[in-house]
Amino acid sequence: MSQLDGQTVAITGAAGGLGAPVAALLREAGAWITGIDRVECPACDESIVTDLSDEAALVALGDRLAHQTPDILVNIAGVMRFGLHASQPPEALALCYRINLLVPAMLARAVIAPMQARRSGQIVNIGSVLGAIPYPWFAAYSSSKAGLAALSQALRRELSGTGVAVTHINPRAARTAFNNAEVNRFLEVTGMNADAPDWVARRIAAAILARKETVSIGTMERIYAVLNAISPKLIDNGLSSQIKRASAEFA
Repeated sequence: MSQLDGQTVAITGAAGGLGAPVAALLREAGAWITGIDRVECPACDESIVTDLSDEAALVALGDRLAHQTPDILVNIAGVMRFGLHASQPPEALALCYRINLLVPAMLARAVIAPMQARRSGQIVNIGSVLGAIPYPWFAAYSSSKAGLAALSQALRRELSGTGVAVTHINPRAARTAFNNAEVNRFLEVTGMNADAPDWVARRIAAAILARKETVSIGTMERIYAVLNAISPKLIDNGLSSQIKRASAEFA
């Protein structure tokens, strides 16, 4: 018997570069996968085609998940913003915070009560190492993912003892279409790692199956995250050469 036989999983962003391989892996583990995205999700058993940026659509999705509650909710859908913060259009900032933080918060709210009632369930939020190590040129993205980490930690404490697990996973950059040409150039200039999406997906799936609490991908990234929490000035100094190279490229 597979580990997730008989269980249902709902995944936002299931048609994307990370969502699709995660969906495929959880499906291989025996789960029935409902993909939630703006397009059909070929790796899933069924698709909910919706626009998470639309308020009415989000409310309708929350109502659906509250009445047809999956065993596992996986929030992968995200929006990247790159560039100097002062140059970001207000509507782009609003969309970044909405998709990266508000949508996971609203969908978690929708499934919590029914999961608590049956005393089982799992809420999975896919964050980013940039939420733990905030980077310049990624101010909105980093802060939205930092908020998602706080949401996950607060919910884990709030739901302790209820049978509902909360898993928060911080990948590094992955080589997907999520990154535009400027982001890829930034990774190149700064020497930051970008992982193969299938490799990242396997680690996400493993963390879900093991019902881990918090997983950060990358040894140095974990070390930097701890140091940033203790002494941000150390990280300021550690990143100074990267920031100088990026400033010359993206001034």
